[in-house]
Amino acid sequence: MTTLDAGMTREAAFDLLKAHNQDPFHIEHGETVEQTMRYFAREYDPENEEFWGIVGLLHDLDWEEHDDEPEKHTLYAAPLIEAAGGTPELVRAIQSHTSDFNPDLPKPELQMEKILFATEELTGLIGAAIVMRPSKSVMDFEVKSLKKKFKDKRFAAGVSRDVIRSGADMLGWELDELFARTIEAMQSFAPDRDTFVAAE
Repeated sequence: MTTLDAGMTREAAFDLLKAHNQDPFHIEHGETVEQTMRYFAREYDPENEEFWGIVGLLHDLDWEEHDDEPEKHTLYAAPLIEAAGGTPELVRAIQSHTSDFNPDLPKPELQMEKILFATEELTGLIGAAIVMRPSKSVMDFEVKSLKKKFKDKRFAAGVSRDVIRSGADMLGWELDELFARTIEAMQSFAPDRDTFVAAE
């Protein structure tokens, strides 16, 4: 198994995220995706859990400052990450999740990159769905409820259903499997979180 080096600690990555994001939504989203990635890393690549986590934490580093240019998403992030000591492998992994915006960026190849692509938008949809529930909790959230929200295009309209479907295809998973496993991932760290942020 190849050992992946992010070139920075989790603490340094979090400081970088906070330096370029003022909105608590974006910071919390980064943390949610980080923990989701760590969950999957423990199954697929436990030796590189820290790398997977930092990829998740920084995946939207430049979104808040440049959300009016979605086709350039992660292009602005690359020099910021490099200046902070981030490795080319870290930059590549982060940029792979925006290849749907920009075909010049690398397509997801590693399992880590495919999982980031598949789950990043989905965590936002799940967050939006559980905010509407009486319990406000992911712990009693089920796939059938997520499927209803997924089919309602007006609900969390900013979440790309096509990206989620493409991500499931990349992984060779049915949508139901992706839904179930992402819910399980979020349940694994939910006791440590008061709430999850909701996608718009």
